[in-house]
This record gives sequence, C-alpha cells and structure tokens, in this order.
Amino acid sequence: MNYQETLDYLEELNKFGTKMGLNRIKRLLELLDEPQLKYKTIHVTGTNGKGSVCAMISEILRQSGIKTGLYTSPHLYSYTERMQINGVAVSEAVFANSISVVKTFADQMVSEGMESPTQFEVLTAAAFFCFAVNNVDYAVIEVGLGGLLDSTNVIIPEVSVITNVAFEHAALCGGTLEGIAHHKAGIIKDGVPVVTDAKGMTLDILHDEAVKKNTDLFIEDVDFQAKFIQHDNYEQEILFTSKLLGVSTEFSLDLLGEHQVRNSALAVMTAYLLAGDEQRITDGSIKIALENVKWPGRFECIDVKQKKIVIDGAHNPAGMSMLRQNLDKYFPEEQRIFVLGILKDKDIKVMLKTLLRPQDIVIATTPDSQRSAAPEDWAEMIDVKYVQVEKDRRQALTKAMGMTQSGSVLCLTGSLYLIGELRHVLLYEIKK
Repeated sequence: MNYQETLDYLEELNKFGTKMGLNRIKRLLELLDEPQLKYKTIHVTGTNGKGSVCAMISEILRQSGIKTGLYTSPHLYSYTERMQINGVAVSEAVFANSISVVKTFADQMVSEGMESPTQFEVLTAAAFFCFAVNNVDYAVIEVGLGGLLDSTNVIIPEVSVITNVAFEHAALCGGTLEGIAHHKAGIIKDGVPVVTDAKGMTLDILHDEAVKKNTDLFIEDVDFQAKFIQHDNYEQEILFTSKLLGVSTEFSLDLLGEHQVRNSALAVMTAYLLAGDEQRITDGSIKIALENVKWPGRFECIDVKQKKIVIDGAHNPAGMSMLRQNLDKYFPEEQRIFVLGILKDKDIKVMLKTLLRPQDIVIATTPDSQRSAAPEDWAEMIDVKYVQVEKDRRQALTKAMGMTQSGSVLCLTGSLYLIGELRHVLLYEIKK
C-alpha cells in the first residue's frame, strides 16, 4: 500500500471503534515475531502531560547518543508524527510499509476467525515493527488510553512513568477516579521502577500496586522535585533536586508552562534511573536535551505576523485549568482572544468555566472530528466580552488574527483535532 492507501485502511478500521483488551494485539505481535522485545522501552501513561514527558525522555536519550524511537498519539497533522526515530517523524513511505506489513498479519488473524485488530492496535504494532527493523536501542511508548488494557501494555519497560490521574475516559476505565487510577496502575510491572506525580487517593492505589509488584515508586515532591526559577522570553530556568539521589542541578527548558516544570521533573528523574545502567546518559546530555526539546501544541508560544499566539491542546478540565494558570502567569495583562473548538464527549461546562474570564473574546468553531460539539450550542453557555460562532475553522482563525493586535494574545485550544490543522496553517501558509 502507498501512504494514501494506508490512510484509507486506517479509516476503514475506525468502524471497530475502541475495544479494550490485549488478546488481539498479543496475537498480532506474535505473528510479527514480537518486535517490541527487540529493544529497551520506557512506558508512559497519565491523564495529562504524558506526551510532553515522552518528548523530553526521548530527547534526553537522543542527545545521549542513543538511537531512539518515540510512539505517541494522537497526531496533530500527519499520522507519521506518531512514529519518530531520533526526533524525526518517519517518512510516508516508511509509515506505509510498516502498516502494510501489519495488515498482512491482521488479515491472517481474521482468516483464523479472530476479531480484526482496531486502528490503534494496528498503529501500535506498526510502531513496534518500525522500531525493530530500524534497530533502535530504546523506544519511548505513550499509552493510548488508561494503561491496564491499552494496546501498548505488552512491553516490559526499564522504567514506567505515571504523570497524574484525573477524571477522563471514565466510561472505559471503571467509571470512577478510583477505577481510572487502577487502569493507570496497570502498567506497573514486577521489579520495574515507577516515577509518578500522582497525589492523594490515586497515589495510594499506585503505591499498593507497586508493593504487590515488588517495585520502587519514586514520587514527585517526595523523592524529587523541580522548581521554577525564572523565564526569559519563551524559555524557563528550572532547579531539579533529589535528596534521594544526591542531585541538585539547574537547567533551561525550551517549553513554557508550570505543568512543564513538573513534567520535566518526571523526565529528569526517569533519566537518572536509566543512567544507573546506561552510562551514555549524563548531566550534560540531560541539560542539552531540555534546552532543545520541542513538543508542538502544548502551550506552544509563537510569533506570527508580529502577533503573539499560544497553541495548546487542552481538551479536558485539568488541561484547561493548567492553560488558564499559564495564561495568567505569562500573559496577565493581555487581551485574550480564543479560537475554541471542543468535542461533545467532554465536560464542556466545566472546561468553559475553568478557562474563560468575562473580558475574553471567543470565536467558537468546529474541530475536524465526528465527535465535535456544535459550537452554537456551547457558545450560549458563556458570558464573555464578545463571542462569535464561525464553523469554518480557517475563517475562525482569520477573524481571530484580525482581532489580535498589540497588547493582545491569540490562543488556539479545546481539541487536538482543531489545533493541529490551524497550527499547520499558521506555520506553513500564513507565516511564509
């Protein structure tokens, strides 16, 4: 299959929806000769921040001279973004070849009388295969949903990371925060150290699981922490300390946001744990990595046509809360103009109440998803300075850009399906 044919195939697999369970992915990987066992891995889950942590760990490994694979989801603009080697998305040809190989065995499974693998299972198997044939040394693997029954939960990692636990995807993860925590804890393996930023009851659940699995749990603010020192334009200075490790070091992080301070603590702690057996990881490579790490669409600050723009994929109440905190910190006085699109299966009322101030301006639009919430419905819920519904995403961006003048900041947010497309327009069409 060529690239377009692989996209058609993946779209066809959408009809199977999201199905939890590991039987299909285990059989698929067995037919592929267990590619996920041919390199070392780091496994990352959590409600928010897991993508950023994955990007930081991947960059640390890469800057340490280690050939590194990175598997994340969803993508912002192209499916190829989900599979990266040494910080670069694979080519369309490599992506298509990996999917084509997996399709052969997926078809065999169906002929054997098994259910067809889902889209995410095919993508996961393709990433594992791609990393194996390209001889990576390590792969950083982001969980798709939950953890316990997620398709990625077939690896035995060197370190497991659980960023935090908040209320999302409850219907598929037990219906309660406690149930979600149990699903996140499902990635904990026997003897594999765990790094986490979980708090309260959810931390207790992780602790209990770590005891059962006879493994060490390293807790942010207890065993290690990162502290914001200052920021200079779009870079912040951070102090990482761990009395447990006897470490105190400052570094620059090329990502803004209070949440990225905490995310960097998780990544650095993971790196120090890996360094126990991996001598290529040094203080120097960690510092260089964090100075250079990029993670598009997560409080990403750019200037386009002399306009300040923030692109943030906040898509749940916890993400909106962090976005609001960061806007208040870095842009406290600016007039805020939002291009906002939300999916209908989200807690929309809470998200809007958390994010918006009475003096804000909102252009309500439609993310490129079948799950998109009708903007005219939720726009009626908000009481702000000005709100306008513009269902056409590009027109919404154009109108918002026209409103963004000196002393104001434009923020694109609400859904990754929205910001991915508009980010591409900004960087590759408008900014030219």
